[in-house]
Amino acid sequence: MVENQRPLKNRGFYVRMRLLNNRNTEKIFYYRYLKWILWFSISFYFFSSFLITRNKPTSSISRTIFSNSKSSRALIEESSTYQIKYPNNNNLFFKGMKIYVYDLPSKYNRDWLSNDRCETHLFAAEVAIHRALMDSETTTLDPWEADFFFVPVYVSCNFSKVNGFPAIGHARSLMASAIYEVSEKFPFWNRSLGSDHVFVASHDFGSCFHTMEDEAMEDGVPGFLKNSIVLQTFGVKYKHPCQDVENVVIPPYISPESVRRTLEKSPLTGHRDIFAFFRGKMEVHPKNISGRFYSKQVRTMLWRKYGNEPRFYLWRHRFAGYQSEIVRSKFCLCPLGWAPWSPRLVESVALGCVPVIIADGIRLPFPSVLPWPEISLTVAENDIDNLGKILRHVAATNLTSIQRNLWDLDVRKPLLFNNPMREGDATWQVLVALSQKLDMSHKKSRVYTQ
Repeated sequence: MVENQRPLKNRGFYVRMRLLNNRNTEKIFYYRYLKWILWFSISFYFFSSFLITRNKPTSSISRTIFSNSKSSRALIEESSTYQIKYPNNNNLFFKGMKIYVYDLPSKYNRDWLSNDRCETHLFAAEVAIHRALMDSETTTLDPWEADFFFVPVYVSCNFSKVNGFPAIGHARSLMASAIYEVSEKFPFWNRSLGSDHVFVASHDFGSCFHTMEDEAMEDGVPGFLKNSIVLQTFGVKYKHPCQDVENVVIPPYISPESVRRTLEKSPLTGHRDIFAFFRGKMEVHPKNISGRFYSKQVRTMLWRKYGNEPRFYLWRHRFAGYQSEIVRSKFCLCPLGWAPWSPRLVESVALGCVPVIIADGIRLPFPSVLPWPEISLTVAENDIDNLGKILRHVAATNLTSIQRNLWDLDVRKPLLFNNPMREGDATWQVLVALSQKLDMSHKKSRVYTQ
């Protein structure tokens, strides 16, 4: 019996060892299986992150595009750390609209930023809109999903060496060259004949690309832009060749930072000791340039009539800190220059001074959100002689009511271009206006016809 039991014990030991070995083998296989699953999960995570990042417009794109400008670089680096989020706004406000921004060669935009004035002068909306779009949630990096195509060409940064003013004699050829560039490299211009392409013309007579009205009217809108959408500062309520194109009237550029700095020193509702204010070009004898009178002689008449009037604070010489005078004023005169619009209109509203618009038939920006009749006065060009009487009457009756409307903080939002874009600001209003023109989009029109 003893001899027979020993083999049984050995056999049991053998069986137990074999089972243990089998379990070890199963554990090894199990760990290897887990390791493969873990490796696959990590790889899939990083690959997905790469695809998402690749298709997401980020502020790093802006940093690359505007790396040639020190001041713009500072603004973009600031925007990368502070970005306003608008949950579902693209669908709520912009109808799901997507915009593709062409990355043109630097000669069309970035090279011009070597002159600091390019991004700060009154025509700088062309730069400001480009920048804001680069960080906008409406911007797409996939041109095939775009509703509109933005063509960033800076035509107003060629400053004259004689008088320092923007010289736009090169504008038409530069714009035509940019269109050739995009039509050769991409199929989108040719398929729609440019109807879903957006341009900025932020100078005197907008899409006519002239500074003198008679020449602008004679040449009209260039044929290559006839089908497109133009964002322009020029706009009138009557028929005019320079708005013979699908267009959106935008405000001239005034630096939001300059407005903020002025209001930090002088509050919007502070004491206003100047009754009527204007500082700018007012010729005693208006210059006759090839038969043209500056401001249609309106500014000359203002100077002659009210230059010695104690309640009128009129100055013909420039002063860098003139915004400090606007914030002290009750009424700010906004007469036409060569064109009807004026940067004074934006500065007056932003700094709480009642704008007195003297430009017959002017079309003002974003009337659907800005209650112009409630925050401004309009005086006919041929009624200059009665201006003093008109302002005194308003001051004695409803000035307080107009100021109350004007000093609403939301009123100045649609007139200022911020970077990054803020809800309700000028670029925001441009996007709202474009979303109302989606019938011009090749992508949308195809969907509608199917």
